[in-house]
Formats: sequence, structure tokens, C-alpha cells
Amino acid sequence: MRSVAELTSDTSAWPLLLEDIKTAKNKIEILPASNGKDALYQTQVTTHSNMGAVIYFTSGILVDNGWIRILGSGSEKLKRSLPGWNKGKSFNELGEQPAFLLIADDADGGLFAINGGKFGTDMGKIYYLAPERLKWEALHIGYTEFLNFCWYGDMNQFYDGLRWKKWKEDLKKVHSDQAFNFYPYLWTTEGKDINKVTRTVVPMQEVYDFLTETMKTIKP
Repeated sequence: MRSVAELTSDTSAWPLLLEDIKTAKNKIEILPASNGKDALYQTQVTTHSNMGAVIYFTSGILVDNGWIRILGSGSEKLKRSLPGWNKGKSFNELGEQPAFLLIADDADGGLFAINGGKFGTDMGKIYYLAPERLKWEALHIGYTEFLNFCWYGDMNQFYDGLRWKKWKEDLKKVHSDQAFNFYPYLWTTEGKDINKVTRTVVPMQEVYDFLTETMKTIKP
């Protein structure tokens, strides 16, 4: 595995990312880095890449009042680091080549992942596990384009039907390592109206386990 010195030896992408964030349409909160060296080493990406820069220079980035959580090196406000969150999910031991890599998630419990072969031949492209469809869907964008979507994208359009009337107020009560769980389930006929379902706040790990296990047994 490459050392941190090797992973940080090239020109950093972080200054350009900061410039983009300054002009962002959506509300962006950069969480200060805490364990950047460890997380970068564990992920084995360089700071010349946007992903490496996010991991090394931030503990995570919150988008649109914290609705989307982009994983970095982890801290109190977003305890899950990118490599820590992926261990046991996309890989078991450090240094393994993962078939996918979880890079972000949202308050609905939706998951964003980079394809490493699990989802098809479009390597490096982002897929979204939509909680209302129970399947991984291709977004046809890479990591850099995903960041641009976070900075400038129309969130209300992307999450059409997945945000209820008081979502901003409810979101204030949710930690970045938690998400909403809905009942009736969003992929059922009874759960189609987001304003009529029951919402509870649960750990993100619980949401991940539930969605991925349910996908194996239920065809929505």
C-alpha cells in the first residue's frame, strides 16, 4: 500500500474544490478534517483526485442542510469515515479492490456508490440505491460530476416525492449518522405518499442493513 507521503505528493484538488463550493447554489457545510491521514491511507486514493481531497481535507461535507452526507475522514458531526463505513460492506480487509464504494448517503436512507464492477461495466460511475424503488440506479455521472450535482443540482427535482412538507424542520433532529425510516415502506402502494407515512429516526447502519437485506427477498 502507498504511504500518505506518496498519496499527497501531487498537486491537490482541494483549492479548486473550495472555489466551486464558494459559488454553490445549495447550502454546503464543510466539516473540518480530523483523521485525514489515516482515512486517506486506508482508502489509497491521492489528494490529486477529488475524492482523495475530500477525504484528506474534510471529515465530510453536508449538503442542503445536511440532507446529503458526503463521506470524508469522519468526526463528531459525521462519525463515519469513507473507509470505515465501507469496511464490511464493500470490502473486508484494507487493500482489497472493492466491487463498489459507498461515498455518500441521504436522510431518506438513499445510498450513493461508485461502481467498481458490482453494477456493470461502467466502472467509476455513480449509482443510487433509491429507498422507494429498492434497486441501484445508474446516475451516469462520475465522482466529480456528483460533487457538482451536490453544489449546483436541483435537489427538489431529484428528491421529488421523497420530501414531505416539514422535512427541513424534522431534519434538524437527525444526526448525520442517522436517517429516516418510513412505514408503510416507500416501495409499497401504501407508502407512495411521503406525507402520509410514519417517520422514525434510526441509525444509518440499521437503514443500510434493512435495505440491502430486503433487496434480496423482495422485488418491488
